[in-house]
Amino acid sequence: MNRVVLTRHADISAALRDKRLGRSALHRYSRDELGWPLPDPRQAHFDAFNANHLLDSEPPKHTRLRSLVSLAFTPRRVERLMPRIEEILEAQLRGLGDGGPFDLVSRYAEPLPVTVIAELLGVPEEDRAGLRPWSAAIVRLYEPSASAQAQAEAEQAVLDFSALIRRLAGERRAAPRDDLITALVQAEEGGDRLSEQELVDACILLLNAGHEASVNGLAAGVLALLRRREHWEALVAAASHPDSLPVFRTAVEELLRYDTPLPLFERIVLEPMTLHGAELRPGERLSLLYASGNRDEQKFAHPDELWLDRDPNPHLTFGLGIHYCLGAPLARLELALSLRALCRALPGLRLADPEAPARYTGGFVIRGLERLDVVAG
Repeated sequence: MNRVVLTRHADISAALRDKRLGRSALHRYSRDELGWPLPDPRQAHFDAFNANHLLDSEPPKHTRLRSLVSLAFTPRRVERLMPRIEEILEAQLRGLGDGGPFDLVSRYAEPLPVTVIAELLGVPEEDRAGLRPWSAAIVRLYEPSASAQAQAEAEQAVLDFSALIRRLAGERRAAPRDDLITALVQAEEGGDRLSEQELVDACILLLNAGHEASVNGLAAGVLALLRRREHWEALVAAASHPDSLPVFRTAVEELLRYDTPLPLFERIVLEPMTLHGAELRPGERLSLLYASGNRDEQKFAHPDELWLDRDPNPHLTFGLGIHYCLGAPLARLELALSLRALCRALPGLRLADPEAPARYTGGFVIRGLERLDVVAG
């Protein structure tokens, strides 16, 4: 079908703040009014999850959910994770690369965010094995033209993860702990609380949002740095200083701009409107190409160059407006700490085959490297 794609930073920024556009339209119209087909019964549980979480809801529902979830998922709670993140990184890096070339994605980029979100939520170690596969299965269904197999895998992942969260939520009601599931169970504002289904959906979303950008952003960022050795060496030199975290925070912003791990998001038309001469009706979809907006020469000087000290850096990677990514502070912290730890532990890191082309997963909405083979040096 025809689709409008926005590629300029200014257009994307305006669309993300435009109240005539949203992540959902079913709060205003029926499927018949929009000309949408009936829901696919093969992904009923996935669709139910999608209809109830923050990312795909609109005010007033979105306002209520975000307010309640924000009571539990606070910046202070995220920052308190810093010592534990550094402990996990130290353990991950111990012996990494001693056996020759290794895949940075599976051996380093993937384990940390999954472990951190598991500890943040309060998922016991014996229940964590499914978290990464569940998240990978769920986010594949956000891609255009998902296969029947992808539907089945996402549906089962939602069912399995929901069952785990329901069990843990029940345990936390009986015996509260210092974790995010307990905080979500207890979150209250004006006498309002999350329903059990809303709590489950919030946890599933936090799993996805809490680590997909971290995994893909770190792997792509390291690839960019190793291809431009002078940038890697600059960060290695900075990493030796105890107060170097701000340098890595700034570098992470540029790496997220330079190779965007979330290159495309959609908005749905809520009111008749005209955009750059295109007449749009309710229910039609706009594609916002974040990756293009992040390389817009009208917004960024020399956008195809990697400037690790770029400031300001108004990239679009985490969105804007009311749907700005709730997990952005956690992703930023994980990326800065994991990149600094890698520079300290393996300063001689290099690509195993500098001539080998990068192999990406092929996603439009979520894009990451399949693997990144490196040598400790």
